[in-house]
Amino acid sequence: MTKKMPLHQVSDFDLRLLRVFKTVAECGSFSAAESVLGITRSAISLHMGDLEKRLGMRLCQRGRAGFALTDEGREVLRAGETVLVAIEGFRSEVNQMHQQLRGDLNVAIVNNLVTQPKMRITHALKAVRREGAGVRINLSMSTPGEIERGLVDGRLHVGAVPLITPLSGLDYSLLYEERSNLYCSHEHPLFAHAAGVSNDDLIRADAVVPTYRMTAEAIGLHQLLNVAASATDREGIAFLILTGSYIGFLPDHYAATWVEKGLMAALDPGRLYFDSKLAVATRKGRRPNLILERFLNELQLTSAA
Repeated sequence: MTKKMPLHQVSDFDLRLLRVFKTVAECGSFSAAESVLGITRSAISLHMGDLEKRLGMRLCQRGRAGFALTDEGREVLRAGETVLVAIEGFRSEVNQMHQQLRGDLNVAIVNNLVTQPKMRITHALKAVRREGAGVRINLSMSTPGEIERGLVDGRLHVGAVPLITPLSGLDYSLLYEERSNLYCSHEHPLFAHAAGVSNDDLIRADAVVPTYRMTAEAIGLHQLLNVAASATDREGIAFLILTGSYIGFLPDHYAATWVEKGLMAALDPGRLYFDSKLAVATRKGRRPNLILERFLNELQLTSAA
């Protein structure tokens, strides 16, 4: 590696290289980053080599043993993310002065909200994109904890999460209310008498439970079940229910497609259900951001409609 020299100036070229490095680190390899960046592995390798020469340090190990960041690489990644967030903040403030929608909107939501019939997020994204051709929407699916951490550290502008234990550093606004029922598949023994099942039936049936946070009401209902499997999200729960070997709770809007096809049924729906609230969350004391404010305003408008 070349002798370490001070970095006297950060150019546009350096920023482009940092964005490549950040993407490679997030993807975990050069090959995985190809489709995200839209360039070949050899081009990525050249960019990484240029950045390492520019900084005078090795950022990652790559070879037969796989891809791994060096200690210096982790520090550069952390510092680079801070720089890129600051640049985006600067761009947002300039856009605020011009009253033009131009820049990134980083949104993260929990999975399986696309089947929510009210579609408030969908309509708000559509409105923002229609009003500003210069808006780049970056949408990611993640766990509630990861979304809240992303909001706190500034990587995300807005997130949709279950409203269970609010964090003091975030503002929350009610977005959806959804009902979840206990479901089994058409291949499960309880399907034949789904309308009325006893607690003894539940104890004899294997159940899948989520590993994410739940309300006290949801926890109480899950305690009636014979836990035999777990899943990190609702799609995982649906997969296991459809095997015919498990029962589990799903939001009604998400299960509706399988119910309509006769592939699932709600068990004792008048008794075995719970209601959940989902909220849109933003960081308290956030910088002015015209794109984010327009998105939040559109959510309010769809709520009133």
